[in-house]
Amino acid sequence: MDTSTPADLAEGQKVRYRTLFLSDLHLGSRGCQAEALTAFLKAHECDRLYLVGDIIDGWRLKRSLYWPQSHSNVLRRLLTLTKRGTEIIFVTGNHDEFLRRYSDHSFGNLKLVDRAEHRTADGRRFLVIHGDEYDVITRYHRWIAFLGDLGYNFLLSVNRVNNWVRERLGFGRWSLSAWVKHRVKRAVNFISDFEGAVAHACEREGFQGVICGHIHHAEMRRIGAIDYLNCGDWVESCTALAEDDQGQIHLLYWREEVAAFREEATPLALPSGGPLAGELALAKEELLADRAA
Repeated sequence: MDTSTPADLAEGQKVRYRTLFLSDLHLGSRGCQAEALTAFLKAHECDRLYLVGDIIDGWRLKRSLYWPQSHSNVLRRLLTLTKRGTEIIFVTGNHDEFLRRYSDHSFGNLKLVDRAEHRTADGRRFLVIHGDEYDVITRYHRWIAFLGDLGYNFLLSVNRVNNWVRERLGFGRWSLSAWVKHRVKRAVNFISDFEGAVAHACEREGFQGVICGHIHHAEMRRIGAIDYLNCGDWVESCTALAEDDQGQIHLLYWREEVAAFREEATPLALPSGGPLAGELALAKEELLADRAA
């Protein structure tokens, strides 16, 4: 991994990783944090980028067309990466399952697949999948999955209103859906069952680990003999997995990285350019509200 500091990022230098993993961008939905994602892509570079499913939200686009310029900017940034030599492996998910008919096709430096094998710099073999095939509801009860998607998007809508009110009252941002995931027993059990099913299937196939997405819950932990790694999402958590040149994989929290840099910078020393500048401007009010809380 490059040892660039946040100050270097502000001046335009990028943090380099051997491999980056992003999942659940949900481009085409109102919940997608496209501006934050574009800032992240501008601030980092890698030899290979895995897009681990649900990159384009076909389910939402079928119901209503929503595609602002910020979502096009993400696609343009990804195409720029391929032009500059980054290999992109697009692993399909359940929300962009309409692309599965084109699996195993390559478009320049972009390859579309349903699953992939990644070998780290230290020789470990990881299965890279979105994970929806191990979700019993998504696989066998699609109507329940669609209802669940509607419910999740309703929670996101309520959360946007809630955070709008909280910010004006001087409180920090708060995630209702994340609270549900951690506090409601059925949601906690679902996450645990999903993680166990993915890990066991991975072990049966002879892999040392699995990298997935699907459940919007970033995680790095050991399950038996398997390294279970989940990328999280870019609807709420804005997280990614990154492999350095030694083969070690790290969980990146983009909002926290921006916040940490914002804490170190004085108001007069804030950068006017570089990949972090726009994101810092977007995060300024949120961070001040967090401090007040």
